[in-house]
This record gives sequence, C-alpha cells and structure tokens, in this order.
Amino acid sequence: MVGGPRYRVPFRRRKQGKTDYQARRALVLSKLPRLVVRYTLRNIIVQVVKAKATGDEVIAHANSSELAKTYGWKGDCGNVPGAYLTGILCGYRAIAEGVKETVFDVGLQSPTKGAKIFAVLKGVLDAGLTIPHNKEILPDEARIKGQHIVDYAKQLASNPETYQKRFSKYLSRDFKPEQLTEHFSLTKEKIVSSFKKEEKKK
Repeated sequence: MVGGPRYRVPFRRRKQGKTDYQARRALVLSKLPRLVVRYTLRNIIVQVVKAKATGDEVIAHANSSELAKTYGWKGDCGNVPGAYLTGILCGYRAIAEGVKETVFDVGLQSPTKGAKIFAVLKGVLDAGLTIPHNKEILPDEARIKGQHIVDYAKQLASNPETYQKRFSKYLSRDFKPEQLTEHFSLTKEKIVSSFKKEEKKK
C-alpha cells in the first residue's frame, strides 16, 4: 500500500478514470468555453461549457438523437456522419448564444486521426466557431458524408443475408444505406437553413 508523509490521495474522479485534472486546469486557464464531446454506444453528446467557480455552465448542447426527431435523419446517430451533423448543430446553437471561440476538450479519450470526435470538431468549425486544431486530424469530406458506409453496403449487396444483418437498422427505417451521402447533404441543409431562418427573424 502506498503511504508516507508526502503521499497525496488522488482526487476521486482521477481514481475513477473520469477526469485528467492537469489537462482540465490548462483548458480552464485559457478562459475560453470548452467544446466537450462524449458518446455512448448509440448517441453522441456535444456541449459548449464555461467553467465557473460554482460549477460548469452549459452554454449550448446537442444530442445526436435530435437529428432523427427534428431533422428526419435516418442514418446511424453514433457514426461519423451523425457526429458531424451533431457538431454543426451544436456549433450553430453556440454562435446563437454569442460564443465565437472555444477550446477542444477530448477528456480521457485517445485522439485518433479521423475519429468521430474530430468529425464533431469539423462540424463545429463549419458552423463558424474558431477552435485551435491541427487540420490533419480531421476526417476527409468523403468519410464525413458516409461514403465508406455506402461502399461497404454496395460490397455486401451480393450477399443479401449479411447485408440484411449489418444494415437492419437502416432497412427498418425504410432507408437504403447506399443513399446515405445524398441523405446526409439534405439533412445538413435542413440544419443550416433552420438557423438561417432564425437569423432572419431577428
């Protein structure tokens, strides 16, 4: 057992593997709101958060489950295209609240080039927020639109049993995965146009 006069008990959330306090301190000292991305097995949660002495204040929030409910998204809510659309939705909401610049908070996730969290980042950037980043980590346009999913669906088309099994969720929504790139563009346009309408009203 670790002990001794100089031993310090780690903070509870550090012991639980939930918070890297050294990284969080650096983000808070930037005095900019944090773009926080977390995800479950099915959904992606994006928040723009400002640190305050009384606790974090959420300025803007978006959950990928909103894509289907509000914008008619028929694709998966937890993949790269869904992540991008959730990011652009949260980005527009943050701008509507007066946010212009944020810092990216990946938490304890291991940053991997082209990962879902960076698809979210790309969406937020396209909405108009300024975030320090390396462009090389962002997914390419084809992947963001789901071209890799379309190619995989076409590859499995010759094997109906496997095709049905892998894309059962898409098919249950009366949607063919081969149409994903076009559907992505339509859904993105719905999100963008909805905020443009709000701006005109103001």
